[in-house]
Parts: sequence; structure tokens; C-alpha cells
Amino acid sequence: MGDLSEKLIEELDCKTVFTIPLFGGIDVAESVVVTWIIMAVLVILALIFTRNLKVENPGRRQLMVESAVTWLQKFVGDFVGEEGKAYVPYLMTVIIYLGIANMIGLFGFKPPTKDLMVTAALALMSIVLIQVASIRAKNVGGWLKGFTKPMALVTPINILELVIKPLSLCMRLFGNVLGAFVVMKLLESVVPVVVNLAFSFYFDIFDGLIQAYIFVFLTGLFIKEAIE
Repeated sequence: MGDLSEKLIEELDCKTVFTIPLFGGIDVAESVVVTWIIMAVLVILALIFTRNLKVENPGRRQLMVESAVTWLQKFVGDFVGEEGKAYVPYLMTVIIYLGIANMIGLFGFKPPTKDLMVTAALALMSIVLIQVASIRAKNVGGWLKGFTKPMALVTPINILELVIKPLSLCMRLFGNVLGAFVVMKLLESVVPVVVNLAFSFYFDIFDGLIQAYIFVFLTGLFIKEAIE
């Protein structure tokens, strides 16, 4: 049990990979480096798949990419409705990033979503976007007036939601990814390697994709509520 505790502490520790010699030294955590790797892979894939696009007689590769993008647009667009279609590209980007980040453990990397700061940053970005969407739809006056709905008495509770929503998004994602790691470490100590491999595929692929879906679904739902 002591070894497991040490492993958990080690996993939760945000290791510094290197330090940028600016402003007294900026520590770059492992989760940031892995995120950069994911971003680089996505940019390279985007450049590869968007080369030589054709309006007439597109190739099989282009048709497959267009089908995948169209399906994902429709899938994410259902979360925010027609009025929120301007926010679909952001939600698509987040769900792709989270899906890869949660599954990257299969390739020997530490998922960046195990870092509380990463999930907190994602949640903060989402909640800022939600408020911006509300202001764009209702103007500043309508946005401020929304805090008094359905009655002025609940204004403090509505203001408190500005903190509760990002906190819930952050802790739900972080807690589920960390919980999957704890379960895997417990299984490694009591069951054979083959069984561990099966559970690893479950937590890294199925559960990882589910968590990405939940995060984006809730963000889309909050945007839809904000612009109604």
C-alpha cells in the first residue's frame, strides 16, 4: 500500500521538464510539453489532410476527411443549437484535444488532464466563452440583468454560479482521469497483466472519450442556456 501511495504522489507531482530563462525563470511542466506534442501532431495532420483539396472530383482521402468533419460538426452542433453554431469550431477543437489527451497514456505519455492546472485552464476558457456568448447575444445590459432572473432575490446565487460552473467542469474531468489511474494501479497489484491490458484499453479509450464528451457537452449546454 505504501508503494501505491508513493506512485500516486509521483503521478500527481507536476514535474518540471525544463526552465525558460526569462523573467527569473519560467518552469515548463510535463503536462505543457505533452500538450505541445499533441498540438504539433494535430497541426501536422491538418496540413497533410488539407493538401491538394479539390472542388471537383475529390479523392478518397478528401471525402473521408470531409465526412469526419461534417459528422463532428453536427455532433457538437446539437449541443448548442442553431444560434450557437459560431462556437462549434471551439468545441470541436476541445473535444479532439481532450480525446487525444485522455488516450495518450497508451503511447507511454502522461495524460496532461492528470494535471489539475490543465483542467482548470480548460474550464476557465470555457466559462469565459460562455459569458462572452451571453454578452454577444444580450448585450452588457441584458447579461447583467440575467443575474436577477427569475427574481432579484437569487442574484447572489447566480453570481456564485460563475465560480461553481468552471469548478465543476474542472473537478469532474480531473477526478475521473485520476480515478481511472488509481483503479489501474490497484488492479496491477492483484490481477494478471492480460487483465490489466484490457482495463487499460477501457479507461484510456472508452472512459477517456466519455470524459471528453461530457466536458464539451456541458460547455455546449451552458452556452445554449446563456444565449437563449
